[in-house]
Amino acid sequence: MAFTATNAPWSGQWVADRLGVALHGDGLSALLGLALRRNPKRAHLLVSHVLGKHVPQDPETVYGHGYALGRRVRELLGPDADAAVVLGYAETATGLGHTVADGLGSAPYLHSTRRPVPGVAPAGGFEEEHSHATGHLLLPEDPLLLAGHGPLVLVDDEFSTGRTIRNTIRDLHARAPRARYVVVALTDMRSAADRDELTAFAASLSTRIDVLALATGTVTLPPDVLARGQALVAAQEALAAGAPAEPAAPAAAGQVRRVALDWPAGVPDGGRHGFLPRHRERLEAALPAMGRALAAALPAGARRVLVLGNEELMYAPLRLAQALQDTAPGAVEVRYSTTTRSPVLAVDDPGYAIRSRIVFPAHDEPADGGSAERYAYNVAGFDAVVCVVDSAGDTPALEEAGGLVSRLAGVTDTVIVAVVPSYRPMGSTQSMGMGRQHTSGTLAEPLRGPEFSSYRPDEVGWLLKDLSAVELEAPTEEREEAIQSGGAHYAESLPVEYQPTPEYQELFRSALAGSAHRIARAVGAVTELVLAERGPDAVLVSLARAGTPVGVLMRRWARHAHGLDLPHYAVSIVRGRGIDANALRWLTAHHDPADVVFVDGWTGKGAITRELADAVAEFDGFNPEIAVLADPGGCVSTYGTRDDFLIPSACLNSTVSGLISRTVLNAGLIGPDDFHGGKFYRELLDADVSGYFLDTVSAAFDAVAGGVAEDVKSLRSQDRSPTWAGWRAVERISEEYGIGDVNLVKPGVGETTRVLLRRVPWKILAQRGAGSDLDHVRLLAAQRGVPVEEVDGLPYSCVGLIHPRYTRGATGTDGKAVGSK
Repeated sequence: MAFTATNAPWSGQWVADRLGVALHGDGLSALLGLALRRNPKRAHLLVSHVLGKHVPQDPETVYGHGYALGRRVRELLGPDADAAVVLGYAETATGLGHTVADGLGSAPYLHSTRRPVPGVAPAGGFEEEHSHATGHLLLPEDPLLLAGHGPLVLVDDEFSTGRTIRNTIRDLHARAPRARYVVVALTDMRSAADRDELTAFAASLSTRIDVLALATGTVTLPPDVLARGQALVAAQEALAAGAPAEPAAPAAAGQVRRVALDWPAGVPDGGRHGFLPRHRERLEAALPAMGRALAAALPAGARRVLVLGNEELMYAPLRLAQALQDTAPGAVEVRYSTTTRSPVLAVDDPGYAIRSRIVFPAHDEPADGGSAERYAYNVAGFDAVVCVVDSAGDTPALEEAGGLVSRLAGVTDTVIVAVVPSYRPMGSTQSMGMGRQHTSGTLAEPLRGPEFSSYRPDEVGWLLKDLSAVELEAPTEEREEAIQSGGAHYAESLPVEYQPTPEYQELFRSALAGSAHRIARAVGAVTELVLAERGPDAVLVSLARAGTPVGVLMRRWARHAHGLDLPHYAVSIVRGRGIDANALRWLTAHHDPADVVFVDGWTGKGAITRELADAVAEFDGFNPEIAVLADPGGCVSTYGTRDDFLIPSACLNSTVSGLISRTVLNAGLIGPDDFHGGKFYRELLDADVSGYFLDTVSAAFDAVAGGVAEDVKSLRSQDRSPTWAGWRAVERISEEYGIGDVNLVKPGVGETTRVLLRRVPWKILAQRGAGSDLDHVRLLAAQRGVPVEEVDGLPYSCVGLIHPRYTRGATGTDGKAVGSK
């Protein structure tokens, strides 16, 4: 195609004239120039005008192109866009990928990296054949980031052959197959054969691969382009070496100053280890102040300012450049580009894309050696350069003679160094940040809503690992059969979340309306007992998930009645495996174990009570006593009531428990330093009644205050020692019905409800005349075809029975399958 010069010649004309390289496609000259590589694998370089790598550009232009591509991806994916993850390629597309993720809206972002991080195990890797530095690592802080099954959006600056894309998909698809991939670039320069190869590749994996680009075209090259390019580079370098030497300029002629950035704590500097929507929100809020700090550091009279990023560190400098542009006086022209590892020939000709370059040694202890050369192109002619590096690159080599800052000071009047703190995942040997997960001894911070659970962030901190992206659910019968056939533990998978019918939802609301005062009174009584006997420094630790709504209500009572803000956390305990030891370690590191009060919703026969006592015996200082709302089994001494009545939170699963799943302990997903896992069912937000339940009960606090005072006085004056009456009743029922395993007898309204929602029940025993407290049990039993047998002499309102002769895989005392009889 021919290129017509307007104000300036096309910046690829010099190479086109000398090598015979030609671009074919509408709009390519506006996006691309040409330069010569100093690379034995490829002769030419397509130099983007809008990427912000080799050519300084308006930061709004750079950001806008990537953001627009992200909006196109969202339109392409439709409803599936909310499940997408974006992966950008190092080093040139780390910023572009991040802006695509911004345009997509809710997508987590990760970019590949060539910088190993001690202590962080790669979650994948692939090769880039034509690159000067081929090895790509994937180092997500959360190893599950790439384990989901939603669309994966792969972003690079250009597609030349598609080999890198195929290598990436081949590696990741083998680890976590997906139904759909979207490949995004500024320019798609593949040949027809390359396009056919990608189509065949997608078919071989039984997946779909879509491609989006700003411009599409091809490059034609003469057959001897590599040899001609190498000869042309050698001739130009010889010409430069033979030119008369210019008078040596004094080293570091320009001034060098530093500016402190108030970078938000815990926000990653980019996507090397993952960048989540919550990080994006916090960064957006902090950018204006950082822009003002940069503007204040500019020298008086500066008109042309370059914000220079550093290799893979592209997104943070781009956003800082935008913030500076928004803050600086109108006469200041801000441009943005970054340093690079790419060795490119510089030719000072208006028809060539790389007019000037500076060369300096790497300053971030790279894997390819500390003396490796790095480059910055087209950086001359600015009044000031803001040099943005991460703290890992803020080494003595940065400012020593011949280093980047020294070289910049030779081409500009003022160099302003701005350092962004390097994000270190929890568990890396250089950990500095506040990451969510961990791998080698450093425990994560609690997960909180709204990123994890529908509860307010102050209501509870979940000491869990987020497994929301992993598919763990199976139909009840299939799940039980898998447990039985493989000897698997019930906590290694999840039942499918029960979706209540409109009739059942109305029953829940009716039950809540009728029992809110009774629940509020029990909440008040048990909280007052805890405060009286454990003190105002109590730390509530609920057993997820049934205990968590109760823990939130107890925290609300303490604030309502006494103005106390009790810390509240949720931890996992698994029958046969014990409590999450890492959660106890975290609690020990942050609180006095003597202040910890374990909280659950109700007791059944007392199995979890005994499990907890055994588990905490290995840790100093913890009191194994559990505080519960209702103790019909007579298993604890701290309770609000011993009546077996309907607690409406037992009627539902996640939709009344902050949209959190039952907890998971699966060796394939939970590492030695991880918390037990759990899922946040965001897709059930429309059905969530967690807040409705809490608010309805809390609204009754004032009305029950007098009754609470009476209950506490009575409870404190009586013998509240455990009677274990429930355990004895369970043993009798197990023998009487020929079951032979007490763990297949689930006593009480709450446990019976769980049997009907999660398991394959045999029959329900109901205390004769139990009344409306069992309406929801009768409804569920009818829906599942389970008989309800009314009996006399139960210490509970009802009991749910599971019998191995009638199920595919009931679980026993150790949580494993009981063989069929």
